[in-house]
Amino acid sequence: MTGYDLLFLLPLVIVAGTVLLVMSSIALRRRHLLVALMSDAGFLAALIANLALLAADDGSHQVTALLIVDRSSLIFGALILFAGLIVTLLSYDYLKRRDERREEYYLLLLLAAAGALVLAGAAHFASFFLGLELLSVSLFAMIAYLRTRPDALEAGVKYLVLAGASSAFMLFGVALIYAQTGRLDFSALFMMRASPWLIAGLALLVTAVGFKLALAPFHWWTPDIYQGAPAPVTAFMATASKAAMVAALLRIAAPAGLDQQPRLWYALAAMSVISMFLGNLLALRQNSVKRLLAYSSIAHLGYVLVALLVGGTAGSQAATFYLIAYTVTMLAAFGVVSVMSAGETEADALETYRGLFWRRPFVAAVMTASLLSLAGIPLTAGFVAKFYLVAAGVRDAQWALVLVLIAASVIGLFYYLRVIWTMLSASDPAPAALPALSLIGGTVLAALVVALLWLGLYPAPILRLIGRVSGL
Repeated sequence: MTGYDLLFLLPLVIVAGTVLLVMSSIALRRRHLLVALMSDAGFLAALIANLALLAADDGSHQVTALLIVDRSSLIFGALILFAGLIVTLLSYDYLKRRDERREEYYLLLLLAAAGALVLAGAAHFASFFLGLELLSVSLFAMIAYLRTRPDALEAGVKYLVLAGASSAFMLFGVALIYAQTGRLDFSALFMMRASPWLIAGLALLVTAVGFKLALAPFHWWTPDIYQGAPAPVTAFMATASKAAMVAALLRIAAPAGLDQQPRLWYALAAMSVISMFLGNLLALRQNSVKRLLAYSSIAHLGYVLVALLVGGTAGSQAATFYLIAYTVTMLAAFGVVSVMSAGETEADALETYRGLFWRRPFVAAVMTASLLSLAGIPLTAGFVAKFYLVAAGVRDAQWALVLVLIAASVIGLFYYLRVIWTMLSASDPAPAALPALSLIGGTVLAALVVALLWLGLYPAPILRLIGRVSGL
């Protein structure tokens, strides 16, 4: 590996360097503010380096056989680093209100982001597995980080067991693929011909991906773990980890040629349809905001799968823009949950939000904008994202998937409006006290709402950038 190769790996190198710096700082002296600032600086520097490489427009660069740095990996890398920066900012106030050893949390968050970056740039099943495991191992420690909360420990153990099971499925599938091709790079999928080895290998690989993306019928872990995990961790799981897996899936699916594998196509289509309907239907009667958003995320990943099934440039571009809009929206929604969580309690129950418009109008406005975006209401990022999904489906004449997407979105509108109605309702005579909104929390929420509305009103720059992405 040359110095020129390291230049393209600069965002990953910065994150890895920040991990070492934070570890050394913790060993010398525990200072929550210092570690948080170092983590913020690391994420910001890596994001700037990532955007600089993206602006350089230098095409695709293969760094050994394991990693590839192209516009696709850089776009998803920027999304992962942006999510990491926002979650780090939200985590400071969240952890400050809790009696925990706070510093190691940032170390785990940086390691999870490093794993996600490797996953987004993977061009080989070895790097795919290493990135996935680094992300997963860091996540289950973060999920159970609040060790005095039984639900957090339970969620961490559940994620550990299920992540291990999905990794086993993936490794067995990769082994079957290797048995046929003798290679582990993604380009080896071009060599595949229909055979029992291929069908079994891809089926096991799809099962593992279904677990990681929480696609039905592999989604049952999602609500419990989203509810038990700390709110900022849930935000990272719902955004950065999903973006990394979709980036890897896009790179794997291109050479696999979904349109050349009808059995695989129909299996993914069934997962998409079930995810869209089941996610929205199960969210209808939820009284936990985090569980509601968990079921919502299942439906939204089903929407993204529609774009992957459409394939081609239009489908890949629609999936990429949808992930960008979804990430900003979910960060805003879980950001509200984070800033409202006080002490050892989590702002999870729907009743906590009753009358929020009259007690915290700004926070309620942010939550409303997020929910409207998730519902796909005009002037928000979610509307433009769903419009491009539908346009890609119509262009490819996938009418059944388009009609299911529209019908499922209508169902989802009801539970989003239910939360908004609760926030508009009269509050209890003696409502529970809410934590004061800090300057950091307020600034982060304001920035996310601006981004959410900007993507809804003027998405042209992002769409032009995505349009130039090679390999999508």
